Amino acid sequence: MPHVLLTGFAPFGGEATNPSWEAVQTLEGEIVAGHRIVARCLPVEFGGSLHALRQALDELAPSLVISVGQAGGRAQISLERVAINVDDARIPDNAGAQPIDEPVEPDGPAAYFTGLPVKATLAALRSAGIPAEISQTAGTYVCNHVFYGLMHALRLAPGTRAGFIHIPYSPAQAALHAGAPSLPVSVVAQALRIAVGIALTIEHDVRIGAGATH
Repeated sequence: MPHVLLTGFAPFGGEATNPSWEAVQTLEGEIVAGHRIVARCLPVEFGGSLHALRQALDELAPSLVISVGQAGGRAQISLERVAINVDDARIPDNAGAQPIDEPVEPDGPAAYFTGLPVKATLAALRSAGIPAEISQTAGTYVCNHVFYGLMHALRLAPGTRAGFIHIPYSPAQAALHAGAPSLPVSVVAQALRIAVGIALTIEHDVRIGAGATH
């Protein structure tokens, strides 16, 4: 049976948990559109994250890859459109590394666009009552590093769809950050289940307005 690889991250930035891994982990072993979901946890490390990701890609040869990360402060499921070729860390990663203005791949292009049908996914999530948006930036920390590295690794595998999704704090995390928005892990898991189904069954993305003015 073909595989879908979903990745989440370990906790970072002083947090005790990371809802990206909690949500991804709940989908382990599920079958969606004839594909089995495999969940993997990536370290929040500029070096180690891509090493672990490439190992999973080599092992599974998945048909679809969606990496998921936490973006505390965002209020919606963020379907990332663009990965950029720069690491510029505001805080050190979990291994103490803090690259500044360094490329993810020295010989890579400036950016990669997602391979996911993000607008069809956006419409499906909103129809399901799940708050969602198209995001034009995945930041310059480990999430963008993984997003760019994923797309670079799969650049010669056109049959494999891949992309990145950011999620808000969990309610337990938001309780420690006054005024921060959150989504329950169960809602995030449902959003990811929908995203997987759309990516496996929709060949061409829909054309709807979902841009940003700033």
